[in-house]
Amino acid sequence: MFPSRTVVRSFPRWFSASSASSGSARLNVPIDYKTTPLLHHTPSSLATSLEFPRSASTKRLNLYQSINAALRTALSTSEKVILFGEDVAFGGVFRCSMDLQTEFGSERVFNTPLTEQGIVGFAIGAAAEGMRPVAEIQFADYVFPAFDQVVNEAAKFRYREGTTGANVGGLVVRMPCGAVGHGALYHTQSPESLFSHVPGVRVVMPRSPSQAKGLLLSAILECNDPVIFMEPKVLYRAAVEHVPIESYTIPLSKAEVIKLGKHLTVISYGQPLYLCSAAIAAAEKAMNGVEIELIDLRTIYPWDRPTILESVKKTGRAVVVHESMVNYGVGAEVAATIQAGAFLRLEAPVKRVAGWSTHTGLSYEPFILPDVTRIYDAIQQTLEY
Repeated sequence: MFPSRTVVRSFPRWFSASSASSGSARLNVPIDYKTTPLLHHTPSSLATSLEFPRSASTKRLNLYQSINAALRTALSTSEKVILFGEDVAFGGVFRCSMDLQTEFGSERVFNTPLTEQGIVGFAIGAAAEGMRPVAEIQFADYVFPAFDQVVNEAAKFRYREGTTGANVGGLVVRMPCGAVGHGALYHTQSPESLFSHVPGVRVVMPRSPSQAKGLLLSAILECNDPVIFMEPKVLYRAAVEHVPIESYTIPLSKAEVIKLGKHLTVISYGQPLYLCSAAIAAAEKAMNGVEIELIDLRTIYPWDRPTILESVKKTGRAVVVHESMVNYGVGAEVAATIQAGAFLRLEAPVKRVAGWSTHTGLSYEPFILPDVTRIYDAIQQTLEY
């Protein structure tokens, strides 16, 4: 028999259930992107990050303009960079490639037929011959015909080549992803967990214009693995901040601790980070003395396990948030890793907040995706466990 023991927990309970329920109805207000702390509203705030160039000149850009700036920089840096996809020549659906064909010519920026399998297959062949192709899939929802090319060709290329040194580095497949409020079945999907199952590819999702530029340039110019670069389309025009004008890269597979805390860790990526930030602000206001840490994964695979485990070992509690479906999602992998690597430091089960496991019907989109109230409730329940 195991010896009996008494476990005494001295962790405080900060607030009553009634106070949470009375405030939850006021949590789901539109995100104010003009004031959110996740964006650099002044050039001086860029100086707090070591990832950006020192004393750089900046320009206020939204996300699609930042993507455009990164593509222009990549095309200017190396003649091996080419850009193509459906309607890319005139700027694409979201104008991310606007004016680039005029500047760099139709041999480097061009339209393709409506065939996702062909677009990615061509990109793999170009990368194998030493080019650095950037292929655009018009919506992430339509990448599935190219899934075979990504999984069976691109992902296995460097492994298959062994000691020859051959790779398809520089191959980047860009795609707008996620919900915008009216996307319905075929314009709301975030298939990052499907690609994250596959060794040999990197999966990246930026949260902001300054992050997008640095991460995209790193993917195109520095990475020896093919990269799935997923762009939350709801942020294309909503997220505006100061972005360094000069070229810079942000390392892949490195998470960023956006906000320090000591009582709970919230882990997310992409647009839900703004919901997390709002929920954290409300929770810290309602719960006296609570300090919550917020981490952006940035690269979803291969992801930064050490940073997450270090944080959770410190706080003892974790909530993982993402927009894509909860079943077999990124949150499940993060939660399992925390359980394996920080179990003895946990004070509560790891909680996941994600999209419900159903297709996104047009009229039900707001009810399927995570919102500030659901994240707030998860924070409350984890702290009170």
